[in-house]
Amino acid sequence: QVQLVESGGGLVQAGGSLRLSCAASRSIFTFYSMGWYRQAPGKQRELVAAFTSAGRTNYADPVKGRFTISSDNAKNTVDLQMSSLKPEDTAVYYCNAVIGTIVHWGQGTQVTVSS
Repeated sequence: QVQLVESGGGLVQAGGSLRLSCAASRSIFTFYSMGWYRQAPGKQRELVAAFTSAGRTNYADPVKGRFTISSDNAKNTVDLQMSSLKPEDTAVYYCNAVIGTIVHWGQGTQVTVSS
């Protein structure tokens, strides 16, 4: 079992930046994958960015070149640096971790981008 706690959301103007952080309650070194998803009102939850223990990193097409995912194994954190934010990036952002076959979610953090 693991607890994931997100932080760093908020309100920002279009073109601005935000950094989200996800802190895990245990070592992330053995996790199969970790990443960020988002869910906008009336839409399905979708992948934003994630990396696997095998070293692969995936970004959703709409965020490529603007968002960067990173991890710190010593701190058990996964961060999402978001730049050049757009109103369509407005959503609740969720931290995700897969341990074995079990999927874990954080509580979510709201990101609102004003035009």
